[in-house]
Amino acid sequence: MQNIKIGTLVGGKDSADLIRKLKGYGFESYAINFWQNIGDTDLAVLAEQVKEALAEQDAQISCIGVYGNALMDTTEGLATKESFEKILNAAPLFGAKIVTGFAGGLLGKSVEASLPKFKEVYGEFVRMAQANGLKIALENCPMGGSWKSVGQNIAFNPDAWELIFNEVPSEALGLQWEPAHQLMQLIDPMPQLKKWTPKIYNVHGKDATIDKTVLRTHGMTGKEPYAWNRTPGFGDSNWIEIISRLRMYGYEGSIEIEGWHDPVYKGDLEYTGQIHALHYLKQCRGGELVLI
Repeated sequence: MQNIKIGTLVGGKDSADLIRKLKGYGFESYAINFWQNIGDTDLAVLAEQVKEALAEQDAQISCIGVYGNALMDTTEGLATKESFEKILNAAPLFGAKIVTGFAGGLLGKSVEASLPKFKEVYGEFVRMAQANGLKIALENCPMGGSWKSVGQNIAFNPDAWELIFNEVPSEALGLQWEPAHQLMQLIDPMPQLKKWTPKIYNVHGKDATIDKTVLRTHGMTGKEPYAWNRTPGFGDSNWIEIISRLRMYGYEGSIEIEGWHDPVYKGDLEYTGQIHALHYLKQCRGGELVLI
């Protein structure tokens, strides 16, 4: 049953400590995430610490990533770009085969206007990934942007995916997909899976709840929120159907629970929610393997 592993996200430089703390709860994989840049983290040292932590449990590192805007020639953007390159070189030390992050974007410009810079930056990233036997997976989060005025990530919907994969056509470049980002845009995530599963290299376990009453009375841009991120098991998505379709279309990656967004299971309840999500997703996967 573990051809699709269920795990969780762990934060960058503290990832080894958190992996140790989560020993015994049943996580099968971990995704290591850095925000904006890796700072002064020595990735080789961290890799050894992570390996020691993993030796105490039956789990693996599925991917490692840095989430920032590598398309901007600013101090922050250049730090993200440099960090992404360092992770592309260091990922094999962690046993990871996937490097993750945002596609970036030219802030305030259109998706189309960002494509030449995307091709320049990610064309080189892809060459590095191929040289190291890796794949790159771009998260589908809008990061507050839109088609005409992008934020930190142009890879937020299927129309954009068509464009970016046309700019950099490589099997080394794909998606880090989650249904929540689509639901929050009022996109039905399910029809995507038949076409896009071959390009989905990693899945974030995050869900959403949509309040249709608010939409009907206040719309998307009113003062009342119409949607909330949720931990899997508490949102609108049918994860049995999601996992079934992923399997049907050949997905064999992992699903990492992305916590720290649920408005109810937060603070002291954070890992209560995450452990519930872990057991829930394992059941949606089909429960325990039975061989007769």
